[in-house]
Order: sequence, then structure tokens, then C-alpha cells
Amino acid sequence: LRRGTARKTVDPATGQKGELRTMGMTMTQKIFARHCGAESVAAGDLINARLDLVMGSDVTAPIAIQAMETHGLDRVFNPEKIVLVMDHFAPNKDIQAARNCATCRAFAQKHGIKNFYDGGRMGIEHALLPEQGFIAPGELIIGADSHTCTYGALGAFSTGIGSTDMAGGMYAGESWFKVPKAIRVELTGKFPEFVGGKDVILTLIGMIGVDGARYMSIEFTGDAIADISIDDRFAICNMVIEAGAKNAIFPVDAVTLEYLQGRVDRPFAPAEPDSDAVYEQTIRMDLSKLKPVVAAPHLPSNVKPVEEYAGLPVDQVIIGCCTNGHITDLRQAAQIMRGHRVAERVRCTIIPATPTIYLQAMEEGLLELFVRAGATVSMPTCGPCNGGHVGVLADGERCVSTTNRNFVGRMGAKTSEVYLASPAVAAACAVAGVIVTPEEVK
Repeated sequence: LRRGTARKTVDPATGQKGELRTMGMTMTQKIFARHCGAESVAAGDLINARLDLVMGSDVTAPIAIQAMETHGLDRVFNPEKIVLVMDHFAPNKDIQAARNCATCRAFAQKHGIKNFYDGGRMGIEHALLPEQGFIAPGELIIGADSHTCTYGALGAFSTGIGSTDMAGGMYAGESWFKVPKAIRVELTGKFPEFVGGKDVILTLIGMIGVDGARYMSIEFTGDAIADISIDDRFAICNMVIEAGAKNAIFPVDAVTLEYLQGRVDRPFAPAEPDSDAVYEQTIRMDLSKLKPVVAAPHLPSNVKPVEEYAGLPVDQVIIGCCTNGHITDLRQAAQIMRGHRVAERVRCTIIPATPTIYLQAMEEGLLELFVRAGATVSMPTCGPCNGGHVGVLADGERCVSTTNRNFVGRMGAKTSEVYLASPAVAAACAVAGVIVTPEEVK
């Protein structure tokens, strides 16, 4: 594997190489170049890159730990740069889940990994890590979970990897990558009422398909970014994997810096794209023209306006998890549910993504509002998103969820259905008992 290469011009007639020159790079490519010690990298390069952070959960870390033991890897490169979060099946739903957490707990104690999140400290990893200051612009993070791409909202490169790659990363402090090609998404305009980041990413996935960005970096730009909240940016980046992307990344601006204040005190270096950076395509999206949408079963790309499914009965609503469990998401749901009650035949569960968000929602009176409206408020957990616990679906049941996947059997029985939506749409469906637009309830 190369540690990155600069480029030489080549005369197509003679094959002779000319003077060394540096290619224009995207944000992602600049981060890679810094982390592999190269002047420049280009799409298709294979590189070894230094890691700033390695993350694993109670589902993925035990496999990585087993791999390390099998190959005699008896140390970690830096215990302060490893984060283990017990969030998928925690609090433990069964004996095997308890064993997995026990394995992670013992590993953390053995190697002095203090960033071990369990019990009352535990939050959903992709909300917890940014909140706790583990992510900074220009850093390179891998996580044994596909939605690790969330952290691009803060101008970092982050991507999901397998458990064996996690094992290698924990041991060596570096990993190998193929430098991705890039798609530029230019955002203009302002959100209409009840439209937000979830509608942006669902609309984008609907446009390009579940493999439209396969092994590419999606880089966001445009005047509209200044008005997009950090929580909406998290939601957007969280779901680019559903279009096959390697990662997503936003530029660092005043919104980013405000979020980082008080969270990150170490130096960081944001990456900006070169003016001659190469993109496979540019997609332009006017936010003012977006509508509330849903992704119908059984693909995140099966996206249509909410109106096209209006009137379909709903059995369950999930608001929260790593895509839309932030405080602004809960406020949006509360705005819709205030003065209403959850429909009699609907089970509605609210899942704040971290203890901090839970407490903030409590202080703002949101949790009381949800409970009085007939909803259940859960502890932070991935729970129902992957059919783990706290809301598994029975045969034939239909759920409107703010989570990120709606594959066959994703949240329970194979004949159940999951419709992906924003917190506003999900809350409206909980109140109406059928799929409905937020305007009709509010």
C-alpha cells in the first residue's frame, strides 16, 4: 500500500513524464493526504492512513476483540483514542447481549480504555461521540458501524468498517483506504415549514438510488448551509451510507464552530476543497422546493411525498435513534404533538439519543408533553432501529420511524413495514393514526 502519491504529467505521444504537480483535492482527499503523509492523493489511490479515533459498539466490538485474541494482538495503539459504546442491545435485552457487554467491559479494563460508555453514561454512539467532543474537523475516524459517516457533519472524515478492520485499527492506529471519488451536492434556498435535514437526505437518496454514490464521498456546499442546523447536518450525513457512499462531509462554518465550543479544546485543521477539485457530478438542490417525504418499504430510495401514502393506517411510531434523536428533533415532534394525543391504536416511542439530550428535553418539559400525549419515553438505545428491543414489530404491522433503514424485517417480522420519515411527519402520524402531513395535524 502506498502512503499517497503526487502526480506527474505524461505526454500521451511519447509517454515521457513531466514536472511534478499537485492535483486539486476535495475535502476528503485533503484529510487523507494529511493522515498518510502525502503531498496529495487522488481517487483510486490505496493508502495507509493514521487514525484519530476508533469506535465500536456492544454488537461489533466483541468480534473485533475476538479477532485480536486470535491473532495475538495484546495491546492497543492508544487507549485514549478508542471509544466503546454499549448502545445496540443495551440495557441488555437477553443473556447474549449481557455477555457481549461483559466482553467489552473486560477488554476496556484490561487495556485502560476510559472511554467506555455503559449504564447511565450510555448514549447512541453517533450522537454521543460528537456531543462528548471526540470529533473535530479534519480528523479521521473509523467505527464498526455503518452510520459512522454521521461525523462528517463536523468536517471530519468518518466511515464505517468491519469488526476485523476495527481490530487492526485498535492495534496499529492506522488503516488502509481506497481514496474515493466525490459527488458535490450544492444546497440553495431555505426550508419550508416542517421540512428539514431528513427530507434532504431522503430526497437525495430517492434521486440517485441506493448505489448512486457507491464508494464515493458526498461533499455538501452552497449558500443554504449557513441556515442548516448542526442536528440536521448530522441527520443528512448519517444516511449517506444508504446511497452507498463511503462518507459525507460538510464545510466548517460558524454553525460548526458554535457546536464545537466547549466540547473540543484540542487544535484542529478544517479542510477546504481546492477550486479545481474533481467531482464525478454536481447535484443542485433548492431547499425551498422540498416537501415532507417518506421512504416506503423496503428501500430508503423508495421516496415519495407524504401525500401519496396519506390515509395508510399506522400501528407504531418511533421518534429518535441516531438519525433523529437530537434535541431539535424532539422539539419538532413536540411542536406537532402539543395539544394532541397519540391515536388510540398507535404505539409511539420517543428515544432521546443521549443522557444529555434526555435531561435537556426533561428541563424543557418535552418529556412530560410526550407522556401526557400517550407516548412512551425510552432510555437512549438503538433498540428498535434494527429490531433489537423496545418496539419490535409483529407480522403485518406498519411503523413510521425516524430511523435510517426500512429493509425487509429490519424492525421485526418479515411481513412488517417501515416508512422512514422526519420527526414532524412521524409525530403527525402518531396523532392521526394514519400517514398524514404535518400541516394536517398542526
